[in-house]
Amino acid sequence: MLPGRHTPRRADAAAAAAAMEPLVPGATRAALSEFVATAVFVFAAEGSVYGLWKMYRDTGTLGGLLVVAVAHALALAAAVAVSRNASGGHVNPAVTFGVLVGRRISFARAALYWAAQLLGAVLAVLLLRLASGGMRPMGFTLGHRIHERHALLLEVVMTFGLVYTVYATAVDRRSGGGDIAPLAIGFVAGANILAGGPFDGAAMNPARAFGPALVGWNWRHHWVYWLGPLIGAGMAGALYEFVMAEQPEPPAAADTRLPVAAEDY
Repeated sequence: MLPGRHTPRRADAAAAAAAMEPLVPGATRAALSEFVATAVFVFAAEGSVYGLWKMYRDTGTLGGLLVVAVAHALALAAAVAVSRNASGGHVNPAVTFGVLVGRRISFARAALYWAAQLLGAVLAVLLLRLASGGMRPMGFTLGHRIHERHALLLEVVMTFGLVYTVYATAVDRRSGGGDIAPLAIGFVAGANILAGGPFDGAAMNPARAFGPALVGWNWRHHWVYWLGPLIGAGMAGALYEFVMAEQPEPPAAADTRLPVAAEDY
């Protein structure tokens, strides 16, 4: 005789549903994703500078600038790609701030992201220092005859372009650019390094600057790499969210007028 069908008991169904639930809450998974992705990005980005210094002892050449820009572009594209499903792929406190200005994220979650990003950057630089036999991180410095106000303006402009690209390709899902978002974000970061690297290093990312500054304990001009990116990111988030993004149509007002008599038509 064939076995008869039976309806699963409610207890079994509840147990199966519980088994399908993630072990880690969504906010925690998102923060962990930002931590890992930022560590991956900073390790490769700062590591490219380590490698150049190890081979040539001089990273201020055209070839060195190109190598660093390509390394940053590839590492950022990969970091965004691996974290965008869990957290949106911010990998940058300035990006998180821009998304916060656009009201796409709560302040509590933004604070979680900031902590995760900074810790990930510090871990990456610590691992680099350990793996390199104690080599002090390079970090960011201003170029010859570059004043802090010049570097501040550069960081504002470059981060504006970066965060605007993030908004247009990754945040605004209606744009249809989600599939190319990691590449677009990596490309604009690499291009900005080619443009601004000789002047101030082109951080565009407070976590990217914070990790080497803390591990190497070099805070000179460090405020530039926070204030500039945050201003640029806030401007980009506000412009895209409140001007460029499609705004929902306001509901049509109900007609509250009394019907007019037939003879008045």
